[in-house]
Amino acid sequence: MLRSETLFGKRDTNTPNPPLSSTSTLGQNSGTSIAKSVASTSGTLNTSNVAPTSTMSSTNEMGSKLIVGPNIKLKGVEITDCDTLVVEGRVEATIDSRVIQISERGAFKGSAEVDIAEIHGEFDGDVTVRQKLVIYATGKVSGKIRYGKVVIEEGGQLAGDVQVGIASNTNARNLAVAKAAP
Repeated sequence: MLRSETLFGKRDTNTPNPPLSSTSTLGQNSGTSIAKSVASTSGTLNTSNVAPTSTMSSTNEMGSKLIVGPNIKLKGVEITDCDTLVVEGRVEATIDSRVIQISERGAFKGSAEVDIAEIHGEFDGDVTVRQKLVIYATGKVSGKIRYGKVVIEEGGQLAGDVQVGIASNTNARNLAVAKAAP
């Protein structure tokens, strides 16, 4: 039988962690206060090169971001209120987002409505890109594709039901009804 000492090493008590100062608490949103805390515990630090950490206003500007890392599989979900989805693993989902970025080893299967799509990996399903679809040399997009503008790097693949323009079926029906009315 294995003893717990062989599995888990004991913590070295000779090198204690320095206590947290009041300026380095998680409640602070200023990069300079973190820089001051680091400077107080490790000597001097040039704060002119330290970028401030994200604040509430910059979070709103940058938006929310979901990163599905390598070797992660996310299946059977609806992703909402996500400004940027970064796919490095595998995702089977429905998403309405501002940006989708699929890395070279990433794969997305499902339905997506986005403003901008940057595809280095694989996309299979229904995609509506309101602004710009960019397919890089290693990218493969297949399925029902609607886009405003498209850029395909040499080697990139695009296959399926492809149409320029992003008019949805509801807009097309409303236009047909408006034309039919006297």
